[in-house]
Amino acid sequence: MPSWTHLIRFVAEEDSQPHIGQLVDTSRDVGLDIFGGRPVRAYEIIGTIFDGEVTKTVMTVKYEANLPLPKAPILFTKPRSALIGPYPAAINIPKCAQDNTSDYEAELCLVIGKTGRDISEEDALDYVLGYTASNDVSARTMQMITAQWSFSKGLDSSCPIGPVLVSTSVISDPQTLGIKAIYNDAVVQDGNTRDMIFNIRKQISYLSQGTTLEAGTIFLTGTPAGIGFFRKPAVVLQDGGDIRVQIDKIGTLINKVRYE
Repeated sequence: MPSWTHLIRFVAEEDSQPHIGQLVDTSRDVGLDIFGGRPVRAYEIIGTIFDGEVTKTVMTVKYEANLPLPKAPILFTKPRSALIGPYPAAINIPKCAQDNTSDYEAELCLVIGKTGRDISEEDALDYVLGYTASNDVSARTMQMITAQWSFSKGLDSSCPIGPVLVSTSVISDPQTLGIKAIYNDAVVQDGNTRDMIFNIRKQISYLSQGTTLEAGTIFLTGTPAGIGFFRKPAVVLQDGGDIRVQIDKIGTLINKVRYE
């Protein structure tokens, strides 16, 4: 009998090489964890699946682009001309972005309810008016050739938000919300706001340092794993496609894709 009970084959963060391993936490659903981008760790197995021995060496499954975690929230701005509402409004893909790299990003969106500066993490949620869904549609070719993302994420009519603004009396804890992207009826992102690198309190506090956040300011707060650019094969927003962002307690933001 093999010495393992729950075996996975994976590429490790530690050396970017393929390995086989025994799951460290066998009580978890590894399929859901990998799909949701949550950390998965395994004890390295030396040998084959038939005769391998489980070691004490713990390795971590490598995800997507394996980008290093940022030390602080990454800030980029969008012009108002990028904003649109839910269906029947359509996501516009201009000719400059029709290169098979236009991509979706399902995100929780918040609206600042009162003007503030140097806001503490403890008080941060008191400055939120409400929450809605958003889709941070991105032109990846444009994004990858520069360190500043505002242009690639700020094209006209590229950022839908909606369909409803839900008050903080309904969503008292924004770190408990399931979030999905659904493209042409297929679930392509499935995560939870508890897995944010920087939670909502941290984002508001950090971005208000020495900077006035005016009432009405909109935050898009980050996307879970599963963006189309890093999928194999890649998933691309095509003309006529149906893209949806679904968030617990908010509902579903629906838009069609239109190539101009």
